[in-house]
Amino acid sequence: MATDDKSLKSRYDALDWKGPIDSPEVVDPDALIAFAYDYPDSGAEVALDTDEFTAVCPWTGLPDFGTLTVKYVPDRLLLELKSLKHYLLAYRNVGIVQEHAANRILRDLVACCGPRRMKLTLDYKPRGGIHTVVEAAYDSQKGFSG
Repeated sequence: MATDDKSLKSRYDALDWKGPIDSPEVVDPDALIAFAYDYPDSGAEVALDTDEFTAVCPWTGLPDFGTLTVKYVPDRLLLELKSLKHYLLAYRNVGIVQEHAANRILRDLVACCGPRRMKLTLDYKPRGGIHTVVEAAYDSQKGFSG
């Protein structure tokens, strides 16, 4: 169906997302579970990753897909993986800026398990031709950075 330029522009401008966009408050950090670590003095690093992280742009409602990587040195507690998966799935319809998502997730994970160190990387698929990678870190001696 051919249309003139004015009609096409009008139709294009009307393409705004009309679906629900949840606020970050719907993500419940209490969904995260930690359990006792039998080797707190080992210094072992735990590495977790998923390429299934998704949230939405708070302004357009369009999805942001990313690979989330967490590396941490536990102290007394380990993150329980099924609870982590459910926690991350809660972001699916949440409108949140990419940089805010990485920092929010890091803070929630640290609050749950109190690691010695933790680094979170959120590597998003390019959007609008721009590739974004957000890194945030925590050290029990120095606090948060990133």
